[in-house]
Amino acid sequence: MKAIPNETLNSPNSTCGYPREDAWQMLRDPWNSDIPWIGFLLGKTPASIWYWCADQMMVQRVLAAKSLSHAQGGCLFASYIKLLPLFIMVIPGMVSRVLYTDEVACASAETCMEICGSSTGCSNIAYPKLVLGLLPAGFRGIMLAVMLAALMSDLTSIFNSTSTLFTIDIWKVFRIRCFKKEPSIRELMIVGRFIVIVMVVISVLLIPVLKDMQSGQIFFYLQEIGSYLAPPIAAVYLVAVLWPRGNEKGAFWSLMAGFVTGIIRMILDWTWRSPPCWGEDHRPAITAKVHYMYFALILFVVTVFVNIIVSLLTEPPEQFQVIRTTYWTRYSTVKRPDDGEPPPYEEDGIELENTESLSNGAVVEIRKEVSCCKKGYNWFCGFDDSVKGRLENQKFEDRLKKINTLKQDKRAKIFLNINLVVILGVATFCYIFFSV
Repeated sequence: MKAIPNETLNSPNSTCGYPREDAWQMLRDPWNSDIPWIGFLLGKTPASIWYWCADQMMVQRVLAAKSLSHAQGGCLFASYIKLLPLFIMVIPGMVSRVLYTDEVACASAETCMEICGSSTGCSNIAYPKLVLGLLPAGFRGIMLAVMLAALMSDLTSIFNSTSTLFTIDIWKVFRIRCFKKEPSIRELMIVGRFIVIVMVVISVLLIPVLKDMQSGQIFFYLQEIGSYLAPPIAAVYLVAVLWPRGNEKGAFWSLMAGFVTGIIRMILDWTWRSPPCWGEDHRPAITAKVHYMYFALILFVVTVFVNIIVSLLTEPPEQFQVIRTTYWTRYSTVKRPDDGEPPPYEEDGIELENTESLSNGAVVEIRKEVSCCKKGYNWFCGFDDSVKGRLENQKFEDRLKKINTLKQDKRAKIFLNINLVVILGVATFCYIFFSV
């Protein structure tokens, strides 16, 4: 609480640079704080539901599990790891604030611009400043390598998820509806790589914007964006799982209504940015008076309301469509009409001529000579239409059939439930301990 920059101490009339009086409280005043406890508990819950239950990056990892027990165990293990940021991010940030007060807690636009190149604040340099200032030369390189590796892993997951969503849910539907032809595997690979390049370019262009959002604090910016985009997805997800009467039109129009509402608020925030301590607040009331966490709660409720109204005004889903797709029908053993065999692997006919079966049952592949350029092209796109590649695809399909069940070993289920109670208890204790 005494980590006050010299610039503030030398200016008695200045109120900037002082730590918040509620800095030691995790759940803060519901109206006049940066993290209101009501908004945090009710507004951030939809964002958490979206991240843990519907985000493509998380869903991909769950679907890659060997069984339901492995998937649940992975989520619980990630929950334990989520306790570590308190010790590897929050506490080091506090230490950096104490050791490098004048740099991290700069108290004027001119000083901040001179220190970190941002006129809104330099809190984002707290962790790098600590690493570069305290660690010896060898450990600096190791720590920077760890930070870059974590960043690259996160970006890879995001780009991979974006590529998958665009190629499967947008490009494939567009090609079928507009050109009456389903795209080949090779075409989907190329489109996916192109979308990754586009995402990288957009990310680089947004860097200057991110530096000035939320007084230069990236963490608050990420929470803000999540509060505008995540609640509609969480609302649609929960309605679909808990209410069998919900239908596709209700999900679509509620998602569109929530998306448009969230985008409007986000544009307002980008147009009238949150001022730093020394700046004047010229924002409209909808952004200045309504905290983004409370807005997330409102957006969630509006999306659920629109979903229910539209679903009731339109045709209900077919009876077979809710089999094993809602919480109440998850154990149903009724066979669905669309439970048939997966479609055959389509052949591009570009490299593979034919195959021959020998008397001993072995499969011999007859291939044309492929140029080095074509090999490099196939490698870049991750495309393999050889017999080996197709056999691997068939093995994957067979594995999906085996793990497509909710049956669990009783001992595994008891162990998972015990860990669930433990992690909920630990999280509740942390909230109470750091808030009272």
